[in-house]
Amino acid sequence: MDLDIEGNVALTTASSSGLGFASAKALVREGANVVINGRDADRLAEAKADLEAEAAGDASVVAVEGDITDPDDLDRLVETTLDEFGRLDHLVTSAGGPPSGAFLDTDDEDWEEAYELLVMSVVRLARKCAEPLADGDGGTIVTVASRSVKEAIDGLVLSNSVRMSVVGLEKTLSKELGPDVRANAVLPGSHETSRIRELIDQAIERGEYDSYEEGLADWVDNPLDRIGDPIELGNTVAFLSSPKSGYVNGQAIVIDGGGGSSNL
Repeated sequence: MDLDIEGNVALTTASSSGLGFASAKALVREGANVVINGRDADRLAEAKADLEAEAAGDASVVAVEGDITDPDDLDRLVETTLDEFGRLDHLVTSAGGPPSGAFLDTDDEDWEEAYELLVMSVVRLARKCAEPLADGDGGTIVTVASRSVKEAIDGLVLSNSVRMSVVGLEKTLSKELGPDVRANAVLPGSHETSRIRELIDQAIERGEYDSYEEGLADWVDNPLDRIGDPIELGNTVAFLSSPKSGYVNGQAIVIDGGGGSSNL
């Protein structure tokens, strides 16, 4: 299905790997120009090359190194996008997860860092991007959060708590920025990202698994009996960024293979 976003401009954060990268890949495959972001220069350059190989039509990929917890880096990220393309149609916000841990094992600094990473990065970007997004023919914001918003996950108190603020913000933006800009969130479960591969490899080294396949099987927790492919999440992000989803607004969509137990 042609999503009708060829020639559009999408800004994606934390997109040198993981679900942010998958989102950028899905967008560039549809012919959208994509601006990617990450802190590691080498990984960012590799991601740029990989995306350019996937690009449809005349789509361009621009890489901007920076930390999404740094307001100056976010300003530079948006300004570079507008300088390069003169427009902005889609904002996709992603971020690495905060550290795992139980409530009594976290301190004020842990909470403040999680809030800066997950919430304030989106606040600052949405504030900076609201006007250029509204100037186009149908701007969109898609926030990549976590299914922990729907169901608390043991040992992830920071993600369980702080990510709910992101979805509350997304819902508010869907009302305040409409009708010019739509805002939605995706709530992924387990996907086979580089982070999961790293965790499994570490567990193999500790002797917990005999093989990668055995470790991967432990991450499967849904009726489809498999882990998610990141591009499946990316394809949903691209759909939500397109006019094909033009009546979808203010939603938080779980993408976990049906593994959750929440009715809503």
